[in-house]
Amino acid sequence: MPDWWKKRPRPQVNVTIGDQRKSVLDASTMLDFDISLAVGDQSITESEWQELLAGDDGLVLIKGQWVEVDREKLAATLEHWQRVKQVSEDGAISFIEGMRLLSGAPADLKDRDGVIGDQAEWSSVRAGRWLEKTLAELRDSGGDSNANPGEELRAVLRDYQTKGVQWLWLLTRLGLGACLADDMGLGKTIKVLALLILIKQQKKRKKADRLPSLLILPASLLANWKAEIERFAPSLVPIFVHPSESEKATLAEMVESPEKALRGVDVVLTTYGMLQRQRWLKDVPWNLVVIDEAQAIKNPTTRQTRAVKQLKSNARVALTGTPVENRLSDLWSIFDFLCPGLLGTAATFKKFVKVLEAREHDRYTALRNLVSPYILRRLKTDKTIISDLPDKSEVKAYCGLTKRQAALYEKSVREMARLMKGLDGMKRRGLILAYLMRFKQICNHPSQLTGDAEYRPTDSGKFSRLNEICTEIASRQEKVLVFTQFREMTDPIRSALESTFGRPGVVLHGGTAVRKRQRLVNDFQREDGPPFFVLSLKAGGTGLNLTAASHVIHFDRWWNPAVENQATDRAFRIGQHRNVLVHKFVCRGTIEEHIDKIIEEKKSLAEDVLESGAEKMLTEMTDQQLMDLVALDVNKAMA
Repeated sequence: MPDWWKKRPRPQVNVTIGDQRKSVLDASTMLDFDISLAVGDQSITESEWQELLAGDDGLVLIKGQWVEVDREKLAATLEHWQRVKQVSEDGAISFIEGMRLLSGAPADLKDRDGVIGDQAEWSSVRAGRWLEKTLAELRDSGGDSNANPGEELRAVLRDYQTKGVQWLWLLTRLGLGACLADDMGLGKTIKVLALLILIKQQKKRKKADRLPSLLILPASLLANWKAEIERFAPSLVPIFVHPSESEKATLAEMVESPEKALRGVDVVLTTYGMLQRQRWLKDVPWNLVVIDEAQAIKNPTTRQTRAVKQLKSNARVALTGTPVENRLSDLWSIFDFLCPGLLGTAATFKKFVKVLEAREHDRYTALRNLVSPYILRRLKTDKTIISDLPDKSEVKAYCGLTKRQAALYEKSVREMARLMKGLDGMKRRGLILAYLMRFKQICNHPSQLTGDAEYRPTDSGKFSRLNEICTEIASRQEKVLVFTQFREMTDPIRSALESTFGRPGVVLHGGTAVRKRQRLVNDFQREDGPPFFVLSLKAGGTGLNLTAASHVIHFDRWWNPAVENQATDRAFRIGQHRNVLVHKFVCRGTIEEHIDKIIEEKKSLAEDVLESGAEKMLTEMTDQQLMDLVALDVNKAMA
């Protein structure tokens, strides 16, 4: 192709944000904001720019080269950026607005494309020297290479863990929120302990007031964090705000005089539930607030979420293996805690997402660019991260229905169709949810629905399948975790498995005392310990280290793939030396088979923000769609 056919360069409005160094980056930080004019890498003066605007459209000779000129678009572009600068404060722009512009989003998240339509081709937004260097450190996960906890951390960190600590140290020193979203089992706990040691060491060097840090977690993880601190970070001074770890008198002293009770303390550990009851926690100016299993605040309307967001701190860290579960609103809620204001209000963010969804190409690029500096996510399956973790294989364990199950299922389908006629709004939604639960119960065991407490194994296709799989596991002298979302199913499953294995196992559910949970884990982890562990999904699906098992069975299916993955990773994590086989039970020809397809579709939503892919969203179902979802396919179910 002749050179003269090639696309000619264009004069551009160059916007530079953050040339000058800042010691802290948060919502209140103001960044320098500069507008310049250029052709390629050559600056042009205001008078040269005016000449361009006064001339004709088409090719114009300037700075020794022919450039393409569209006067209307050039003028509109310059006017746009001049308006942005006029509303800024003394030629500076807020950190939040600057980060939005750099990501390709509008400064207020409201304008459709930031620079309208084709004007984007006539301007360039880039980070200044200092901000670019800082963002590069965040993107490369390099962080601060001087961050080394030394011998106070009683562990040898893997390379990716060291980088994670350095990344956390850099963000927290800058006052930025950090979402550590490493895959489950890659050691998020030990990275936070290393960070807490670094904070303690810095305070000693600077002889500063030792404001403690606050760690909020599910009750089931209290004993785990306590054991990890004692093992890996014994120099840290912890205190627990929970009756399972502290006496009533100690808790009363904290309420009476928090300042006195926290003197010399490095980290305070409490639960999401206690945070709402111990109101004094909201009044303390914490050095750092860390929330474990951060998906606990994905719903912005709950009291639990509101309580977390009311905390005061210099910096914030969220730990989660699933920063996006089912909806992008999950991501908004976590970032509303981490970096308040970055994603706007809930209403603004919702409108922003609708604009992104309407785009034909690169729908979520602007959102990924906006949140990626604050998210560090590494996967166990990435051999460049960790090469010595065994493989995980997932298989569907398809189950049939017994005649009793099929009869109950068909009866329930007919009942739901009859009762749903004429209903709308909340009544319709409540009826549907009730019957969806009923179908799941029938698929598990008829006795779960009828409440007759008999639970004969021969009455359930799932119990037959469980016996088949576990008979083989027992013959290999291997161990298994069995997850169910229903607490009432844990004892019937245990009883069935005791018959299969010929020896007792252990059970953990929401009613298991917090003090007892770690002992159950320790017993199971022993080589000669129980061969199976039955766990309710909510109580046992997070935080526990159960690497003695090489098999995981999901007896019934959760609506959320992220929750299932978290449960699976109780076994598939660092310390596991065997391949892990995951069995997911699915009753053929029932709602469970349809839910399995829905789960596979939902997986791509998290990938769309954290990686890439096409978004799959579920819409409200019509009556006919719903009946198609729950209808029994007898040929499949009774095969």
